[in-house]
Amino acid sequence: MIPLVSASHLQESEDGKTYFLKVHAPWEVLATYAEVLKIKVPFKQNDIPNSREIPLQWLFKPFRLPDEVMNPEPDYFTSPFEKDKPDFFLIDNKDTFFPPSTRNRIVYYILSRCPYWKEDMRDKKGIKRLLSNGTYTSAYALHDCRYWIPAKDPNCESERFTLYKEWARFLCFYKEQPLNLIRKYYGEKIGIYFTWLGFYTKMLFFAAIVGLICFCYGASTYHENVWSREICDPEIGGKIIMCPLCDKKCGYWKLNTTCESSWQSHLFDNVGTLFFAIFMGIWVTMFLEFWKRRQARLEYEWDLVDFEEEHQQLQLRPEYETKCTRRKLNPITQVPRHPTAAAPGTLYHLFLRSSPALVWSAINMVHLEQLGFRALLRGPKDNLPATGADPEPQGHRSALRRVTVFKFPWGLNWLPLETLAPYISSSRVSLHLEIPRTHLEYENRLTMKMFLFQFVNYFSSCFYVAFFKGKFVGYPGKYIYMFDKWRNEEVPGFLSVLGVGVQIFKTY
Repeated sequence: MIPLVSASHLQESEDGKTYFLKVHAPWEVLATYAEVLKIKVPFKQNDIPNSREIPLQWLFKPFRLPDEVMNPEPDYFTSPFEKDKPDFFLIDNKDTFFPPSTRNRIVYYILSRCPYWKEDMRDKKGIKRLLSNGTYTSAYALHDCRYWIPAKDPNCESERFTLYKEWARFLCFYKEQPLNLIRKYYGEKIGIYFTWLGFYTKMLFFAAIVGLICFCYGASTYHENVWSREICDPEIGGKIIMCPLCDKKCGYWKLNTTCESSWQSHLFDNVGTLFFAIFMGIWVTMFLEFWKRRQARLEYEWDLVDFEEEHQQLQLRPEYETKCTRRKLNPITQVPRHPTAAAPGTLYHLFLRSSPALVWSAINMVHLEQLGFRALLRGPKDNLPATGADPEPQGHRSALRRVTVFKFPWGLNWLPLETLAPYISSSRVSLHLEIPRTHLEYENRLTMKMFLFQFVNYFSSCFYVAFFKGKFVGYPGKYIYMFDKWRNEEVPGFLSVLGVGVQIFKTY
Protein backbone atom coordinates (compact mmCIF):
# COMPACT_ATOMS: atom_id res chain seq x y z
CA MET A 1 0.00 0.00 0.00
CA ILE A 2 1.27 3.47 -0.83
CA PRO A 3 1.90 5.45 2.40
CA LEU A 4 -0.65 8.18 2.93
CA VAL A 5 -0.37 9.33 6.56
CA SER A 6 2.81 9.90 8.51
CA ALA A 7 2.91 9.73 12.33
CA SER A 8 4.82 12.99 12.41
CA HIS A 9 1.65 14.79 11.33
CA LEU A 10 -0.09 14.08 14.67
CA GLN A 11 -0.44 17.27 16.70
CA GLU A 12 -2.00 18.06 20.06
CA SER A 13 -4.12 21.11 20.84
CA GLU A 14 -3.17 23.65 23.51
CA ASP A 15 -5.65 22.29 26.07
CA GLY A 16 -4.58 18.68 25.43
CA LYS A 17 -8.15 17.51 24.77
CA THR A 18 -8.07 17.47 20.99
CA TYR A 19 -5.63 15.84 18.59
CA PHE A 20 -5.20 16.86 14.97
CA LEU A 21 -4.11 14.32 12.37
CA LYS A 22 -2.88 15.93 9.17
CA VAL A 23 -3.22 13.80 6.07
CA HIS A 24 -0.62 14.35 3.37
CA ALA A 25 -0.73 12.75 -0.07
CA PRO A 26 2.70 12.44 -1.73
CA TRP A 27 3.25 12.50 -5.46
CA GLU A 28 3.02 8.72 -5.86
CA VAL A 29 -0.42 8.67 -4.26
CA LEU A 30 -1.67 11.60 -6.31
CA ALA A 31 -0.36 10.14 -9.56
CA THR A 32 -1.80 6.68 -8.87
CA TYR A 33 -5.31 7.83 -8.00
CA ALA A 34 -5.34 10.54 -10.65
CA GLU A 35 -4.97 7.73 -13.16
CA VAL A 36 -7.64 5.66 -11.40
CA LEU A 37 -10.10 8.56 -11.39
CA LYS A 38 -9.08 9.62 -14.91
CA ILE A 39 -8.52 13.21 -13.84
CA LYS A 40 -7.83 15.47 -16.79
CA VAL A 41 -4.59 17.44 -16.64
CA PRO A 42 -2.97 19.86 -19.15
CA PHE A 43 -0.54 18.65 -21.79
CA LYS A 44 -0.41 21.65 -24.14
CA GLN A 45 -1.34 25.31 -23.95
CA ASN A 46 -4.32 26.36 -26.02
CA ASP A 47 -3.07 28.34 -29.02
CA ILE A 48 -6.52 29.12 -30.45
CA PRO A 49 -6.96 32.91 -30.29
CA ASN A 50 -9.97 34.25 -28.46
CA SER A 51 -11.26 36.93 -30.79
CA ARG A 52 -14.61 37.52 -29.12
CA GLU A 53 -15.24 41.22 -28.55
CA ILE A 54 -18.04 42.72 -26.52
CA PRO A 55 -19.70 45.87 -27.94
CA LEU A 56 -19.25 48.97 -25.77
CA GLN A 57 -16.84 47.08 -23.54
CA TRP A 58 -15.76 50.26 -21.76
CA LEU A 59 -19.21 50.53 -20.16
CA PHE A 60 -18.60 47.30 -18.21
CA LYS A 61 -15.12 48.23 -17.00
CA PRO A 62 -16.26 49.23 -13.45
CA PHE A 63 -17.83 45.79 -13.02
CA ARG A 64 -14.82 43.77 -14.16
CA LEU A 65 -12.00 42.29 -12.11
CA PRO A 66 -8.30 42.25 -13.01
CA ASP A 67 -7.24 39.68 -15.59
CA GLU A 68 -4.99 37.87 -13.11
CA VAL A 69 -8.05 37.27 -10.92
CA MET A 70 -10.47 36.32 -13.70
CA ASN A 71 -7.97 34.02 -15.44
CA PRO A 72 -5.53 32.69 -12.82
CA GLU A 73 -3.98 30.25 -15.29
CA PRO A 74 -3.77 29.93 -19.09
CA ASP A 75 -6.14 27.78 -21.08
CA TYR A 76 -4.82 24.29 -21.83
CA PHE A 77 -5.68 21.22 -23.81
CA THR A 78 -6.24 18.39 -21.33
CA SER A 79 -6.17 14.62 -21.26
CA PRO A 80 -6.75 11.92 -18.60
CA PHE A 81 -3.63 11.50 -16.51
CA GLU A 82 -1.39 8.47 -17.04
CA LYS A 83 1.26 7.70 -14.47
CA ASP A 84 3.58 5.99 -16.96
CA LYS A 85 3.74 9.04 -19.24
CA PRO A 86 4.87 11.95 -17.05
CA ASP A 87 6.80 13.58 -19.90
CA PHE A 88 3.62 13.88 -21.94
CA PHE A 89 2.09 16.38 -19.50
CA LEU A 90 3.19 19.87 -18.48
CA ILE A 91 4.69 18.96 -15.10
CA ASP A 92 6.92 21.81 -13.97
CA ASN A 93 6.55 21.27 -10.23
CA LYS A 94 5.09 18.09 -8.78
CA ASP A 95 4.04 19.88 -5.58
CA THR A 96 1.81 22.35 -7.44
CA PHE A 97 0.84 20.32 -10.52
CA PHE A 98 -2.46 19.18 -9.02
CA PRO A 99 -4.60 22.10 -7.74
CA PRO A 100 -5.94 22.03 -4.15
CA SER A 101 -9.41 20.93 -5.28
CA THR A 102 -7.98 17.88 -7.07
CA ARG A 103 -5.74 16.97 -4.13
CA ASN A 104 -8.70 17.18 -1.75
CA ARG A 105 -10.79 15.03 -4.06
CA ILE A 106 -8.14 12.31 -4.21
CA VAL A 107 -7.56 12.31 -0.44
CA TYR A 108 -11.29 12.12 0.28
CA TYR A 109 -11.65 9.28 -2.23
CA ILE A 110 -9.01 7.31 -0.33
CA LEU A 111 -10.34 8.11 3.14
CA SER A 112 -13.89 7.15 2.22
CA ARG A 113 -12.72 3.66 1.17
CA CYS A 114 -9.85 3.01 3.55
CA PRO A 115 -10.59 0.00 5.89
CA TYR A 116 -9.84 0.45 9.57
CA TRP A 117 -11.17 -2.84 11.03
CA LYS A 118 -11.61 -6.37 9.73
CA GLU A 119 -13.43 -9.09 11.60
CA ASP A 120 -15.07 -12.29 10.35
CA MET A 121 -14.70 -11.30 6.71
CA ARG A 122 -16.46 -8.01 7.38
CA ASP A 123 -14.60 -4.81 6.64
CA LYS A 124 -15.34 -1.56 8.40
CA LYS A 125 -14.18 1.28 6.25
CA GLY A 126 -14.65 4.94 5.49
CA ILE A 127 -14.14 8.25 7.24
CA LYS A 128 -17.92 8.77 7.37
CA ARG A 129 -18.31 5.79 9.67
CA LEU A 130 -15.51 7.03 11.92
CA LEU A 131 -17.25 10.39 12.16
CA SER A 132 -20.63 8.85 12.94
CA ASN A 133 -19.30 6.64 15.77
CA GLY A 134 -17.36 9.51 17.35
CA THR A 135 -13.82 8.31 16.61
CA TYR A 136 -13.14 11.61 14.88
CA THR A 137 -14.95 14.85 15.61
CA SER A 138 -14.57 16.32 12.15
CA ALA A 139 -12.70 15.88 8.87
CA TYR A 140 -12.04 18.80 6.57
CA ALA A 141 -9.59 20.23 4.07
CA LEU A 142 -7.22 22.99 5.12
CA HIS A 143 -7.20 26.41 3.47
CA ASP A 144 -4.02 27.89 2.08
CA CYS A 145 -4.20 30.98 4.33
CA ARG A 146 -6.49 33.12 6.46
CA TYR A 147 -9.14 34.91 4.46
CA TRP A 148 -8.33 38.43 5.74
CA ILE A 149 -4.51 38.37 5.32
CA PRO A 150 -2.27 36.74 2.69
CA ALA A 151 0.02 33.85 3.51
CA LYS A 152 3.51 34.52 4.85
CA ASP A 153 5.00 31.97 2.49
CA PRO A 154 5.95 33.82 -0.73
CA ASN A 155 5.40 30.63 -2.75
CA CYS A 156 1.76 30.42 -1.64
CA GLU A 157 -0.70 32.03 -4.06
CA SER A 158 -3.11 33.03 -1.23
CA GLU A 159 -6.13 32.25 -3.41
CA ARG A 160 -8.48 32.30 -0.43
CA PHE A 161 -7.41 35.86 0.41
CA THR A 162 -7.84 36.86 -3.24
CA LEU A 163 -11.35 35.42 -3.34
CA TYR A 164 -12.32 37.31 -0.20
CA LYS A 165 -10.78 40.57 -1.36
CA GLU A 166 -12.18 40.55 -4.89
CA TRP A 167 -15.38 38.54 -4.56
CA ALA A 168 -16.77 37.55 -1.13
CA ARG A 169 -16.89 41.01 0.45
CA PHE A 170 -20.23 42.80 0.47
CA LEU A 171 -18.76 45.88 -1.21
CA CYS A 172 -17.94 43.72 -4.25
CA PHE A 173 -21.57 42.76 -4.90
CA TYR A 174 -21.59 44.61 -8.23
CA LYS A 175 -18.43 42.93 -9.51
CA GLU A 176 -18.45 39.91 -11.80
CA GLN A 177 -17.56 36.56 -10.31
CA PRO A 178 -14.04 35.09 -10.74
CA LEU A 179 -15.43 31.74 -11.84
CA ASN A 180 -12.11 30.32 -13.00
CA LEU A 181 -10.49 31.09 -9.65
CA ILE A 182 -13.48 29.61 -7.80
CA ARG A 183 -13.17 26.48 -9.89
CA LYS A 184 -9.43 26.24 -9.29
CA TYR A 185 -9.73 26.61 -5.51
CA TYR A 186 -13.03 24.86 -4.71
CA GLY A 187 -13.54 22.53 -7.66
CA GLU A 188 -15.94 22.18 -10.55
CA LYS A 189 -19.10 21.51 -8.53
CA ILE A 190 -18.82 24.68 -6.47
CA GLY A 191 -17.84 26.62 -9.59
CA ILE A 192 -20.92 25.41 -11.48
CA TYR A 193 -23.15 26.32 -8.55
CA PHE A 194 -21.93 29.93 -8.41
CA THR A 195 -22.12 30.14 -12.20
CA TRP A 196 -25.79 29.18 -12.04
CA LEU A 197 -26.41 31.53 -9.11
CA GLY A 198 -24.87 34.48 -10.96
CA PHE A 199 -26.78 33.69 -14.15
CA TYR A 200 -30.05 33.34 -12.22
CA THR A 201 -29.47 36.68 -10.48
CA LYS A 202 -28.82 38.43 -13.79
CA MET A 203 -32.01 37.02 -15.28
CA LEU A 204 -33.99 38.05 -12.21
CA PHE A 205 -32.97 41.64 -12.90
CA PHE A 206 -35.29 41.77 -15.93
CA ALA A 207 -38.14 40.17 -13.98
CA ALA A 208 -37.63 42.71 -11.19
CA ILE A 209 -37.82 45.60 -13.66
CA VAL A 210 -41.11 44.35 -15.11
CA GLY A 211 -42.50 43.71 -11.62
CA LEU A 212 -41.56 47.24 -10.55
CA ILE A 213 -43.31 48.66 -13.62
CA CYS A 214 -46.48 46.70 -12.77
CA PHE A 215 -46.32 47.95 -9.18
CA CYS A 216 -45.89 51.54 -10.35
CA TYR A 217 -48.90 51.09 -12.63
CA GLY A 218 -50.97 49.96 -9.65
CA ALA A 219 -49.76 52.94 -7.61
CA SER A 220 -50.52 55.40 -10.43
CA THR A 221 -54.08 54.06 -10.81
CA TYR A 222 -54.60 53.88 -7.05
CA HIS A 223 -57.47 56.40 -6.99
CA GLU A 224 -59.04 55.11 -10.22
CA ASN A 225 -60.06 51.73 -8.83
CA VAL A 226 -63.81 51.47 -9.39
CA TRP A 227 -64.28 48.40 -7.17
CA SER A 228 -62.62 50.05 -4.17
CA ARG A 229 -64.74 53.18 -4.64
CA GLU A 230 -67.93 51.14 -4.58
CA ILE A 231 -66.79 49.18 -1.52
CA CYS A 232 -65.90 52.35 0.40
CA ASP A 233 -69.03 54.23 -0.68
CA PRO A 234 -71.41 54.37 2.35
CA GLU A 235 -74.36 54.25 -0.05
CA ILE A 236 -73.13 51.01 -1.66
CA GLY A 237 -70.67 49.12 0.49
CA GLY A 238 -72.11 50.58 3.69
CA LYS A 239 -75.51 49.08 2.97
CA ILE A 240 -74.30 45.62 2.01
CA ILE A 241 -74.38 43.31 5.05
CA MET A 242 -72.12 40.25 4.83
CA CYS A 243 -72.69 36.89 6.46
CA PRO A 244 -70.64 35.92 9.53
CA LEU A 245 -67.15 34.58 8.85
CA CYS A 246 -67.67 31.66 11.20
CA ASP A 247 -70.61 29.66 12.54
CA LYS A 248 -71.57 30.53 16.13
CA LYS A 249 -68.97 32.99 17.34
CA CYS A 250 -69.00 35.70 14.68
CA GLY A 251 -71.51 38.38 13.85
CA TYR A 252 -72.60 40.15 10.72
CA TRP A 253 -70.38 42.82 9.18
CA LYS A 254 -70.63 45.52 6.55
CA LEU A 255 -68.73 45.37 3.28
CA ASN A 256 -67.21 48.85 3.68
CA THR A 257 -65.19 47.64 6.68
CA THR A 258 -62.74 46.21 4.10
CA CYS A 259 -62.26 49.60 2.46
CA GLU A 260 -58.58 50.07 3.32
CA SER A 261 -57.59 46.52 2.41
CA SER A 262 -59.32 46.82 -0.98
CA TRP A 263 -57.32 49.97 -1.78
CA GLN A 264 -54.08 48.33 -0.67
CA SER A 265 -54.71 45.14 -2.63
CA HIS A 266 -55.01 47.19 -5.82
CA LEU A 267 -51.28 47.94 -5.64
CA PHE A 268 -50.50 44.28 -6.32
CA ASP A 269 -53.72 42.97 -7.86
CA ASN A 270 -54.48 45.05 -10.93
CA VAL A 271 -54.51 44.78 -14.71
CA GLY A 272 -50.70 44.82 -14.75
CA THR A 273 -50.66 41.61 -12.71
CA LEU A 274 -52.06 39.68 -15.68
CA PHE A 275 -49.30 41.03 -17.91
CA PHE A 276 -46.69 40.16 -15.29
CA ALA A 277 -48.00 36.58 -15.04
CA ILE A 278 -47.73 36.17 -18.83
CA PHE A 279 -44.26 37.70 -18.79
CA MET A 280 -43.06 35.32 -16.06
CA GLY A 281 -44.22 32.32 -18.10
CA ILE A 282 -42.13 33.56 -21.03
CA TRP A 283 -39.26 34.47 -18.69
CA VAL A 284 -39.04 30.93 -17.28
CA THR A 285 -38.80 29.44 -20.78
CA MET A 286 -36.12 31.92 -21.82
CA PHE A 287 -34.20 31.33 -18.59
CA LEU A 288 -34.06 27.57 -19.16
CA GLU A 289 -33.01 27.92 -22.79
CA PHE A 290 -30.32 30.52 -22.10
CA TRP A 291 -29.01 28.48 -19.18
CA LYS A 292 -28.64 25.44 -21.45
CA ARG A 293 -26.49 27.54 -23.77
CA ARG A 294 -24.44 28.88 -20.85
CA GLN A 295 -24.02 25.40 -19.43
CA ALA A 296 -22.86 23.98 -22.76
CA ARG A 297 -20.30 26.74 -23.15
CA LEU A 298 -19.12 26.21 -19.57
CA GLU A 299 -18.72 22.47 -20.15
CA TYR A 300 -16.49 23.20 -23.14
CA GLU A 301 -14.42 25.86 -21.36
CA TRP A 302 -13.89 23.73 -18.24
CA ASP A 303 -13.55 20.45 -20.14
CA LEU A 304 -16.59 18.83 -18.49
CA VAL A 305 -18.30 17.41 -21.57
CA ASP A 306 -18.15 13.79 -20.37
CA PHE A 307 -17.97 14.59 -16.66
CA GLU A 308 -21.25 12.90 -15.69
CA GLU A 309 -20.51 9.79 -17.75
CA GLU A 310 -17.13 9.37 -16.08
CA HIS A 311 -18.62 9.75 -12.62
CA GLN A 312 -21.41 7.32 -13.47
CA GLN A 313 -18.88 4.63 -14.42
CA LEU A 314 -16.10 5.30 -11.91
CA GLN A 315 -17.48 6.96 -8.80
CA LEU A 316 -19.08 4.03 -6.99
CA ARG A 317 -20.26 5.05 -3.56
CA PRO A 318 -18.27 3.56 -0.66
CA GLU A 319 -21.52 2.47 1.03
CA TYR A 320 -22.43 0.51 -2.10
CA GLU A 321 -19.03 -1.15 -2.33
CA THR A 322 -19.24 -2.17 1.34
CA LYS A 323 -22.72 -3.70 1.12
CA CYS A 324 -22.44 -5.26 -2.35
CA THR A 325 -19.30 -7.37 -2.17
CA ARG A 326 -20.16 -10.02 -4.77
CA ARG A 327 -20.06 -9.49 -8.52
CA LYS A 328 -22.31 -10.77 -11.26
CA LEU A 329 -21.28 -11.47 -14.85
CA ASN A 330 -23.11 -9.38 -17.41
CA PRO A 331 -24.46 -11.85 -20.02
CA ILE A 332 -24.13 -9.30 -22.83
CA THR A 333 -20.79 -7.58 -22.21
CA GLN A 334 -19.26 -10.48 -20.20
CA VAL A 335 -17.91 -7.92 -17.75
CA PRO A 336 -18.25 -8.51 -13.99
CA ARG A 337 -20.36 -5.87 -12.31
CA HIS A 338 -21.91 -5.21 -8.93
CA PRO A 339 -25.58 -6.24 -8.74
CA THR A 340 -28.19 -3.81 -7.49
CA ALA A 341 -28.86 -3.89 -3.77
CA ALA A 342 -32.58 -4.47 -4.26
CA ALA A 343 -34.30 -5.60 -7.42
CA PRO A 344 -36.87 -3.10 -8.74
CA GLY A 345 -39.64 -5.66 -8.50
CA THR A 346 -39.19 -6.71 -4.90
CA LEU A 347 -41.51 -5.62 -2.11
CA TYR A 348 -38.53 -4.14 -0.29
CA HIS A 349 -37.73 -1.83 -3.18
CA LEU A 350 -41.37 -0.87 -3.64
CA PHE A 351 -41.57 0.01 0.04
CA LEU A 352 -38.60 2.33 -0.29
CA ARG A 353 -40.09 3.95 -3.38
CA SER A 354 -43.33 4.60 -1.51
CA SER A 355 -41.62 6.31 1.43
CA PRO A 356 -42.63 9.83 0.23
CA ALA A 357 -46.28 8.75 0.21
CA LEU A 358 -45.94 7.49 3.78
CA VAL A 359 -44.53 10.82 4.92
CA TRP A 360 -47.33 12.69 3.14
CA SER A 361 -49.86 10.53 4.95
CA ALA A 362 -48.22 11.44 8.24
CA ILE A 363 -48.50 15.12 7.32
CA ASN A 364 -52.22 14.72 6.63
CA MET A 365 -52.63 13.05 10.02
CA VAL A 366 -51.09 16.16 11.57
CA HIS A 367 -53.79 18.28 9.91
CA LEU A 368 -56.53 16.04 11.30
CA GLU A 369 -54.87 16.27 14.70
CA GLN A 370 -55.13 20.04 14.51
CA LEU A 371 -58.89 19.89 14.05
CA GLY A 372 -59.24 18.04 17.34
CA PHE A 373 -56.80 20.40 19.04
CA ARG A 374 -58.74 23.45 17.91
CA ALA A 375 -62.03 21.93 19.04
CA LEU A 376 -60.49 21.17 22.43
CA LEU A 377 -59.29 24.75 22.89
CA ARG A 378 -62.64 26.20 21.89
CA GLY A 379 -64.46 24.53 24.74
CA PRO A 380 -68.25 24.33 24.82
CA LYS A 381 -70.09 26.35 22.25
CA ASP A 382 -72.02 29.39 23.29
CA ASN A 383 -75.68 29.06 22.51
CA LEU A 384 -75.78 32.10 20.28
CA PRO A 385 -77.93 32.39 17.18
CA ALA A 386 -76.18 32.29 13.85
CA THR A 387 -78.54 34.91 12.47
CA GLY A 388 -79.62 38.27 13.72
CA ALA A 389 -80.19 41.88 12.84
CA ASP A 390 -77.10 43.34 14.48
CA PRO A 391 -74.62 44.09 11.67
CA GLU A 392 -71.70 44.80 14.01
CA PRO A 393 -69.10 42.09 14.77
CA GLN A 394 -69.51 40.41 18.14
CA GLY A 395 -66.42 39.43 20.12
CA HIS A 396 -67.37 36.43 22.24
CA ARG A 397 -63.82 35.24 22.82
CA SER A 398 -60.81 37.01 24.15
CA ALA A 399 -58.07 38.03 21.75
CA LEU A 400 -55.58 35.74 23.46
CA ARG A 401 -57.81 32.71 23.08
CA ARG A 402 -58.55 33.54 19.44
CA VAL A 403 -54.83 33.78 18.66
CA THR A 404 -54.14 30.55 20.55
CA VAL A 405 -56.86 28.60 18.81
CA PHE A 406 -56.15 29.75 15.28
CA LYS A 407 -52.43 30.55 15.20
CA PHE A 408 -50.78 28.05 17.51
CA PRO A 409 -51.84 24.83 15.72
CA TRP A 410 -50.86 26.22 12.32
CA GLY A 411 -47.55 27.48 13.67
CA LEU A 412 -46.95 24.13 15.32
CA ASN A 413 -47.43 22.46 11.96
CA TRP A 414 -45.61 25.03 9.85
CA LEU A 415 -42.38 25.23 11.85
CA PRO A 416 -41.09 21.65 11.37
CA LEU A 417 -42.29 21.55 7.78
CA GLU A 418 -40.63 24.83 6.91
CA THR A 419 -37.33 23.76 8.41
CA LEU A 420 -37.52 20.61 6.22
CA ALA A 421 -36.01 18.52 9.01
CA PRO A 422 -38.52 15.64 8.58
CA TYR A 423 -38.08 15.74 4.81
CA ILE A 424 -34.31 15.66 4.84
CA SER A 425 -34.05 12.94 7.46
CA SER A 426 -36.68 10.69 5.86
CA SER A 427 -35.11 11.14 2.41
CA ARG A 428 -31.64 10.25 3.63
CA VAL A 429 -32.88 7.26 5.63
CA SER A 430 -34.73 5.84 2.62
CA LEU A 431 -31.69 6.43 0.40
CA HIS A 432 -29.47 4.73 2.95
CA LEU A 433 -31.68 1.64 2.67
CA GLU A 434 -31.86 1.82 -1.12
CA ILE A 435 -28.03 1.97 -1.45
CA PRO A 436 -27.71 3.80 -4.79
CA ARG A 437 -24.83 2.59 -6.91
CA THR A 438 -23.12 5.87 -7.83
CA HIS A 439 -22.97 9.39 -6.50
CA LEU A 440 -24.96 10.56 -9.52
CA GLU A 441 -27.81 8.15 -8.74
CA TYR A 442 -27.73 9.20 -5.09
CA GLU A 443 -27.97 12.90 -5.96
CA ASN A 444 -30.73 12.34 -8.52
CA ARG A 445 -32.86 10.32 -6.10
CA LEU A 446 -32.28 12.76 -3.26
CA THR A 447 -33.18 15.68 -5.52
CA MET A 448 -36.39 13.98 -6.64
CA LYS A 449 -37.48 13.13 -3.10
CA MET A 450 -36.72 16.63 -1.81
CA PHE A 451 -38.56 18.16 -4.77
CA LEU A 452 -41.67 16.07 -4.09
CA PHE A 453 -41.58 16.84 -0.39
CA GLN A 454 -41.10 20.58 -0.90
CA PHE A 455 -43.77 20.62 -3.60
CA VAL A 456 -46.33 19.25 -1.15
CA ASN A 457 -45.05 21.54 1.60
CA TYR A 458 -45.26 24.76 -0.39
CA PHE A 459 -48.20 24.15 -2.74
CA SER A 460 -50.63 21.93 -0.83
CA SER A 461 -52.32 25.04 0.58
CA CYS A 462 -52.59 26.53 -2.91
CA PHE A 463 -54.28 23.38 -4.21
CA TYR A 464 -56.66 23.48 -1.26
CA VAL A 465 -57.60 27.10 -1.96
CA ALA A 466 -57.94 26.47 -5.71
CA PHE A 467 -59.94 23.22 -5.71
CA PHE A 468 -61.39 22.51 -2.26
CA LYS A 469 -61.85 25.75 -0.35
CA GLY A 470 -65.53 26.67 -0.19
CA LYS A 471 -66.71 23.37 -1.67
CA PHE A 472 -67.58 21.81 1.69
CA VAL A 473 -68.73 24.85 3.67
CA GLY A 474 -72.33 25.17 2.62
CA TYR A 475 -74.30 28.41 2.72
CA PRO A 476 -76.11 30.48 5.38
CA GLY A 477 -78.89 28.44 6.87
CA LYS A 478 -77.43 25.13 5.71
CA TYR A 479 -73.80 24.80 6.73
CA ILE A 480 -71.92 21.53 6.36
CA TYR A 481 -70.51 20.03 9.56
CA MET A 482 -67.72 17.50 9.92
CA PHE A 483 -68.81 14.56 12.10
CA ASP A 484 -72.01 16.59 12.79
CA LYS A 485 -70.00 18.81 15.11
CA TRP A 486 -67.19 20.80 13.42
CA ARG A 487 -67.38 23.20 10.54
CA ASN A 488 -64.81 23.32 7.77
CA GLU A 489 -63.99 26.97 8.28
CA GLU A 490 -61.77 29.14 6.15
CA VAL A 491 -58.01 29.31 6.58
CA PRO A 492 -57.08 32.98 7.25
CA GLY A 493 -55.14 31.90 10.33
CA PHE A 494 -52.96 29.51 8.39
CA LEU A 495 -52.43 31.97 5.54
CA SER A 496 -51.27 34.67 7.94
CA VAL A 497 -48.91 32.30 9.74
CA LEU A 498 -47.62 30.96 6.43
CA GLY A 499 -47.09 34.38 4.86
CA VAL A 500 -45.41 35.97 7.86
CA GLY A 501 -43.53 32.84 8.90
CA VAL A 502 -42.00 32.22 5.48
CA GLN A 503 -40.76 35.81 5.25
CA ILE A 504 -39.20 35.73 8.72
CA PHE A 505 -37.68 32.26 8.29
CA LYS A 506 -36.23 32.92 4.83
CA THR A 507 -34.85 36.33 5.85
CA TYR A 508 -33.22 35.45 9.16
